Amino acid sequence: MRIGIDVGGTNTDAVLMDGVRVLAEVKTGTTADVTSGIVAALRGLVEQSGASASDIQAVMIGTTHFTNAVVEAKRLVPTAVVRLGLPATRALPPLVAWPPRLREAIAAHVYLCQGGHEFDGREISPLDRDELLRVAEDMRGRSVRSIAISSVFSPVNASLEEEAAAILGEELPGLPISLSHEIGRIGLLERENATVMNACLRDLAEQIVAAFRSALAELGIEAPVYLSQNDGTLMSVDFAESYPVATFASGPTNSMRGAALLSGLEDCAVVDIGGTTSDVGVLQRGFPREASVSVDIGGVRTNFRMPDVLSLGLGGGSYVRGNKPTIGPDSVGYELPSQALVFGGETLTASDLAVAAGRASFGDPSAVAGLDADLVRRGLADAERMLAETVDRMKTSPDPIPVVVVGGGSILLGDELPGASRLVRPDHFAVANAIGAAIAQVGGEVERVFSLDQLTRDAALDQAKSEATEKAVAAGATASSVRIVDVEDVPLPYIPGNATRIKVKAVGDLELGRFDGA
Repeated sequence: MRIGIDVGGTNTDAVLMDGVRVLAEVKTGTTADVTSGIVAALRGLVEQSGASASDIQAVMIGTTHFTNAVVEAKRLVPTAVVRLGLPATRALPPLVAWPPRLREAIAAHVYLCQGGHEFDGREISPLDRDELLRVAEDMRGRSVRSIAISSVFSPVNASLEEEAAAILGEELPGLPISLSHEIGRIGLLERENATVMNACLRDLAEQIVAAFRSALAELGIEAPVYLSQNDGTLMSVDFAESYPVATFASGPTNSMRGAALLSGLEDCAVVDIGGTTSDVGVLQRGFPREASVSVDIGGVRTNFRMPDVLSLGLGGGSYVRGNKPTIGPDSVGYELPSQALVFGGETLTASDLAVAAGRASFGDPSAVAGLDADLVRRGLADAERMLAETVDRMKTSPDPIPVVVVGGGSILLGDELPGASRLVRPDHFAVANAIGAAIAQVGGEVERVFSLDQLTRDAALDQAKSEATEKAVAAGATASSVRIVDVEDVPLPYIPGNATRIKVKAVGDLELGRFDGA
């Protein structure tokens, strides 16, 4: 049996699953410290199901800790940024477009050094060991707690990043080092930004992982813990301590994966309506469609893998104002059980409209029985309009497509949605995000530029597929279950050397017990 947990802005959802069968589900309010809410959810599951702690084989968690830390610019450690690229790249130094408050929060120290490669693997300039030793000496005199290393075209040739890491690691033992070729994609500035974010979160990652382990130990659960990644796959807690940015946007991803299982649809739009926001994404072959452009996190452009999701301020806890009326974008959030009219509060929320319209029944329906019928109708119609427009923006053709609606706030919708060929609200829709976490597989991804002057296209594809498979197995997948789920081969006609960019994604089933005691 597995436990899946997803932490949202309003609720923390948890499910106990045996294979693909849901044995128990719990929805509790998200707490300010998040972790105590997870403990409460786990207790609720064990009590509801009567399962023994020894029956649980694994716990999968989708968390907002790391995204919130960047957005709020809190709990980030002083970070050194080392870029290998001189004499090139001097015009745009690291962190050039970072918001001042975020740059101040990481107390960044920037070092431009010799190194880097061209797209075909040729060196721009050789690594200067003495230069790096001087950099290490300078870091000793500062309060640096983590290091981010980036190099020009390191996804093509990572040797200089690895060599620089070895030198700095020898001189500054104990400091965590993040390498850009392991985190981002082609595109120096965005890849470097993602690496710096990862570096400044390393200390927090260790604290959060320790807190999760402590929460499980408190309940006597000895099963290994895994965290959800933003591509719909899992990572071990050891991996999470080194790559916390991989958890960004894992919540919407979990919801989409859960929607695929619950609905049986692998190609459709998914609308996840929570208490605070609604997230709209698209499933392709059962996995979220990835964003093809740079993604903004906390005001910083990054290019690591992220789901293609549009969010809007509409949820069950959204404020309803005026006679017209307007819904959101602000929300009562996790205070919904105390502020909504149906719970004895004094705030008119979207959930009150749903109860008044007969689309849901909870709390005290008599508290909203006197609401103006026209206000209720217009409010819910406006919510449907906003969601339909967002789904339309995500479509790649004007044709209607199936839409799966999940999340506790999906009570805001009726049985139809403009632009949808059909609207599916599956069983257990309210905890689809936790189900997505519980069923997640393990993945590996490779994105590189290959020169076809040096090998054939088929050989390049085979090499990328092999590397992606190896990464999936290293991340915890059972080797026999790994399959290739996505291949992109994009020729780069304006770059000399007959270059092509190849991206391959492989996924496989989690090998339970692989990381026991990690």
